[in-house]
Amino acid sequence: MSLSKFIQPGSTIGIIGGGQLGRMIALAAKHAGYRIAVVEPTANSPTGQVADEEIVAPYNDRDALLRLASVSDVITYEFENIDYGSLKWLSEKAYVPQGSELIKITQDRILEKQALTAAGVDVAPYAVIRHKEDLEANLDEIGFPCVLKTSRGGYDGKGQYVLKEKTDAEEAAALLINGPCVLEAWVPFDKEISVVMTRSIDGELECFPIGENIHVNNILHETIVPARVSENVVRQAEELAKKIAAHLNLAGTLAVEMFLTKDEKIYVNELAPRPHNSGHYSIEACNISQFGQHIRAICGYPLLKTKLLQQALMVNILGQHVKGVIQQMPNQPNWNVHFYGKSEAKLNRKMGHLTILTDDMAKTLEDIRDHEIWK
Repeated sequence: MSLSKFIQPGSTIGIIGGGQLGRMIALAAKHAGYRIAVVEPTANSPTGQVADEEIVAPYNDRDALLRLASVSDVITYEFENIDYGSLKWLSEKAYVPQGSELIKITQDRILEKQALTAAGVDVAPYAVIRHKEDLEANLDEIGFPCVLKTSRGGYDGKGQYVLKEKTDAEEAAALLINGPCVLEAWVPFDKEISVVMTRSIDGELECFPIGENIHVNNILHETIVPARVSENVVRQAEELAKKIAAHLNLAGTLAVEMFLTKDEKIYVNELAPRPHNSGHYSIEACNISQFGQHIRAICGYPLLKTKLLQQALMVNILGQHVKGVIQQMPNQPNWNVHFYGKSEAKLNRKMGHLTILTDDMAKTLEDIRDHEIWK
């Protein structure tokens, strides 16, 4: 018996969060004939620009969430740092097929590490740090180098401190002012890879091709698809992803970020319970995008079996890249450029991305890396 509830085209999908992921979810939904409502604190947000109804309010404003529920047939979210209590409350009053428990787990690194360990996958050795004394007591066991991370709120390298020796502890301990932290051993990884997957309410699961992620200054710069890894690694990564999805009773889309060592051991780094930056390539390179698949999952109709149509390189466009990309667009027929509608191009702010489909990845990578825009 099917557990899913079919949400017909013409219905309204409510989205909590107005950023670029919400925008791309909304655009995929529009292609399928749905209406969009969004709750977001800032007016004229990337999602608000393409929504049918824009509710400008904080994410924990329960009056605003009730209004969202009153106009929506199904509700999803576009990022994990929303208020768990409010989402749980909303789930009791509206149809939120993803529920709220995954948000509770993934917005807290301590709970996330515990859940991953319970799912039977490897994570870097870690210790929970609540006080400066905890940090000093665990440094020898974790070893150097290691990374202290805030348990909540960190992204793109924010809320982290790399410790190379004991004398770094004093400065690192300043992170504790934000609350409990996690101290992680440094994994000597060869590559960072990610699996983006979507699971229906009925348990049907589809993984997108594995991406190889290149970071610059702790911000994702490029995703190479398919990842330059062995078939053994592909099998391992997909099996890990499936174990995590089953353990968390996943509904909707989840990205699993992983470290891969030279001897092909995989450590799970982080989870993201929504479409992910490293999955943007799927818009052009797959038979269905991560956003379209997410719509299918939450609206209760069958997932498509994912296929990679061509090798792809996704490159992020940060604030400092915008002018150069726009100037180059007339000269680059192979660039599929996406801008997110953000008003101000700030340093290191994600303003858009581009995807290049290619038959020669080595040359495409060389062309991008030699380009003045990203130097």
